[in-house]
Amino acid sequence: MRLHNLTLQAFGPFAGTHTIDFDSLSADGLFLLHGDTGAGKSTVFAAICFALYGKPPGDRDLLLRSHHAPADLLTEVTLEVTLAGRRLRIHRIPAQIRPKRSGEGETPQKADTRLSQWAIDTDGKGHWEPSSKSHQEAAVEATDLLGMSRDQFCQVVLLPQNDFTKFLHADAHGRRELLGKLFRTGRFSVIERWLNDHSRTTEKNRDAARADVLRLAERIHQAAGDDLTTQHTPPTPDDPHTLTEPARAWAQDLLHAGHTDHTRTLQAATTAKENLAAQQSLETEARELHRQQATYTSARQQVDLLHEQTPHQNALVQRRDQARRAQQAAPLLHAADTAADDHTRAQRAERTAREHLLPEHKDLDAGQLETAEQRLRAEAGVLTALIPEEDTVRKLTTELERTDAERQDFATQQRTTQDWLEAEPTQRRTLEARREAARQAEGEGHRHHSALDSLKTRLEAAARRDTHLAKIATAEQQLTDAQTIAGQTGQAYLTIRRRRTDGMAAELAATLTDNTPCPVCGSCTHPSPAAPQDGQPTRQDEQDAEARHEQAKTTQEAAAAVLHGLREQAATANGEAGDTPLTDLQTQHTTLTAELTNALDRAADQGAVQEELLTLDSEHTAQIQQHSTATAGLSARNAHYDTLTRQFTELTAKLTAARGTHPTVAAHAEEVTRTADRFKEAAETSRTLAAAVQSLTHRTEQATLAAKNQGFDTLALAQQALLGDEELRAIEEEITQWREACAAHTAVLDNPELQQAAAQPCADLDTATAARAAADDQHAAAAAAASAAHTRSRALTILATDLGAAVQRLEPLEQAHLTARHLAELVTGNSPSARVRMQLEAYVLAARLEEVVIAANTRLHLMSEGRYTLSHSDHQAARGARSGLGLEITDSWTGRPRKTDTLSGGESFFASLSLALGLADVVTHEAGGNPLDTLFIDEGFGTLDEDTLHKVLDVLDSLRAHDRTVGVISHVPELRRRITHRLHVRKDPTGSTFAHLTAAAE
Repeated sequence: MRLHNLTLQAFGPFAGTHTIDFDSLSADGLFLLHGDTGAGKSTVFAAICFALYGKPPGDRDLLLRSHHAPADLLTEVTLEVTLAGRRLRIHRIPAQIRPKRSGEGETPQKADTRLSQWAIDTDGKGHWEPSSKSHQEAAVEATDLLGMSRDQFCQVVLLPQNDFTKFLHADAHGRRELLGKLFRTGRFSVIERWLNDHSRTTEKNRDAARADVLRLAERIHQAAGDDLTTQHTPPTPDDPHTLTEPARAWAQDLLHAGHTDHTRTLQAATTAKENLAAQQSLETEARELHRQQATYTSARQQVDLLHEQTPHQNALVQRRDQARRAQQAAPLLHAADTAADDHTRAQRAERTAREHLLPEHKDLDAGQLETAEQRLRAEAGVLTALIPEEDTVRKLTTELERTDAERQDFATQQRTTQDWLEAEPTQRRTLEARREAARQAEGEGHRHHSALDSLKTRLEAAARRDTHLAKIATAEQQLTDAQTIAGQTGQAYLTIRRRRTDGMAAELAATLTDNTPCPVCGSCTHPSPAAPQDGQPTRQDEQDAEARHEQAKTTQEAAAAVLHGLREQAATANGEAGDTPLTDLQTQHTTLTAELTNALDRAADQGAVQEELLTLDSEHTAQIQQHSTATAGLSARNAHYDTLTRQFTELTAKLTAARGTHPTVAAHAEEVTRTADRFKEAAETSRTLAAAVQSLTHRTEQATLAAKNQGFDTLALAQQALLGDEELRAIEEEITQWREACAAHTAVLDNPELQQAAAQPCADLDTATAARAAADDQHAAAAAAASAAHTRSRALTILATDLGAAVQRLEPLEQAHLTARHLAELVTGNSPSARVRMQLEAYVLAARLEEVVIAANTRLHLMSEGRYTLSHSDHQAARGARSGLGLEITDSWTGRPRKTDTLSGGESFFASLSLALGLADVVTHEAGGNPLDTLFIDEGFGTLDEDTLHKVLDVLDSLRAHDRTVGVISHVPELRRRITHRLHVRKDPTGSTFAHLTAAAE
């Protein structure tokens, strides 16, 4: 990938349209991107990423639109780049809100993408040829040509040193996250998950099959019962090996025992059945003899009982004949009885009706009673017409009470409002006095506030004054000490110089050699060279003494400068604060603050007083209105009350006369009506009694004549002989049944078989029944045992077959689970046979990490002058954690490896830079080998010393030597002197701008 130019418009902090010419910027293969923090250096890379993939790094979609740009200037990015030998131009407009082209308001701007490719026509001329207008197609094209995803591109092309420093110091989990994204090893995690899921599935299937075997074994155990025994051990969940072939053998042994028991119970059931048949035959014979004997004895007893009933039967025949004669005169007899009943009821009703009458009315006849009834009906009608007037009186009473209550309410409101209006002037004068006091306190607060601001300035100046005065004493002492040291070092320097000058001959003699001219006299012979004295100073001693003296003078000058500055600052502060002590100013400040607080508290009452005055005005208006309303309402209610009182008095007198001694007119009317109803009832019962007397006399005469005609001496005898149809039919049936029973039982006694059976001894039915019952119980027990044995044998056969099938299903599932669990433990690093606890994805990433370390050591060796070497470690992590992605660094000065988090800041920088460059090489190779001609390195150079910085830049120069352009993003001033081409990003309140700077231009 080689960048040619990038155009930004209203993008990020860049308000206008800006173009970066990467061809000229990267002419030397190395350029610097620098500027103030927040100016937009990282925005350049974000724009490149957005142009290629349609999204900036991370989740920064909301930051694309520049807040400084005019509303009508669209956010656009255009990038010209060469990917895999193809020169492309990508133009993208993100979705945004823009002003409408016509009218007011805003409208959404849809995202737009245009991908073009540089092509050469037949005439040899180049032109841009449109390739695609799809957002996704452009991103897919860039991904295919680069061979890496957006995350990989952001990690490989832009080398953020902070991230790789974290990677250098991170644990295995942190390194796994980054490497997994870059090398896209998620498919191995899918394999791990699938194997784990498959292991759990096979375990679930195996457990289900085991459960089936155990369930069938339990059912076999229940079916066999406790009486079947076997030498084999039953299967148990604690020993899975007993669930396969041993379980099958155990079931077959129980099945054989069940068949043997079934054969034995069948033989016992057959014997019991034969014995039962013999006992049943004996019981049948005894039962028949017992029946015949019982029948003959019963017939004899019944005949004797029937002969005893002969007199009763003769009486029934006589009673039947009398009833038949009385039945001929039954209608007239019944008519006489009915007339007698009617006469009795009429007498009772007439006597009851007259009992409710007053004594003076009990002897009146029917006509007199009817006349009295009509008179009372008329009086009741008059009273009924007056009943509604009682409701009117009640309504008038309620209305009078309500009207009187309203009169009282209006009178109370009138007094209340009058009292309030009389007290209102006093309350208003009090509030106005409070408002005036609050206004005066407000003015007082303004004066205190101004005085407090002035006093605060003096307090700050006095504090600075006292602080500077305290520092001046210390600075004066430091200057005195520095002067003393400067004098001492100057004297020492002069002494050492004088002594060296005095012994210069010996110093020169030390350099003389034979046949070499003396630098003083030129002689080549040196017969008597001067000898050095003890403690003779050397040139180095003189230089060291001079350096100490110069350092002491510098310290003295610095102390003098500090003292001079403190004195100037103290004088300035004293001019502002004056000579007043700080404690006095603080006391004044405290007092003034308290007075200001008091004044503000009193002034704060002004708003409340004003609100209360406004409320008082509103209340005054409301009270005036309420007083007027109450006065008018009271007058109206008084007039209405007088009218109601007159109506109530007139109506009450009228109803009092109508009620008489009764509580209400309605009660009086009801009493009159009840009396009229009693008169009517007494008249009706008198007429009914007279008619009943006449009917009774006539029907009694007819019934007496009919009874004599049927042979009865009196009417009473005929009525006694008279029977109902049901009673007469019952007598007839009883006579017939007696005669039939005599004939039937006599026929039984004449039967020869029964006579022969009666002559034999009594049948012993109980003994025969007991013997048959015992045989029946024996047969039932034997049959039940045979049936249970048959059922158990059949159940054991089925269950043994099912158990064999379940065992047959379990055996391959056991083997499948063992295989699946071994593979799952192997790929997750949990297998006991694994040398290290390394997952499959970590194993693949460890191989990639080894490649990254090899590529990183190539740069690290140059940056550290061969001192440091990175190495990959797959040792077991602490406390059993996952292993496989460990990093160590070996220091050749000590020959021992150590942890990467023990490196200093500068060492961590070039170690992490080496890792980043190595990772870029490996990811590029992994992506298909497409060269990445442009890299960006973001910050981290500030942690390096000058020598190490030069070594790092030499490594970057080596990248440039391989036709790779390196862009450095940094604030380090040394890089501006070392790197010729620079892109300076300046920030401004109106938006950031670019400037391409070169050493020649400057």
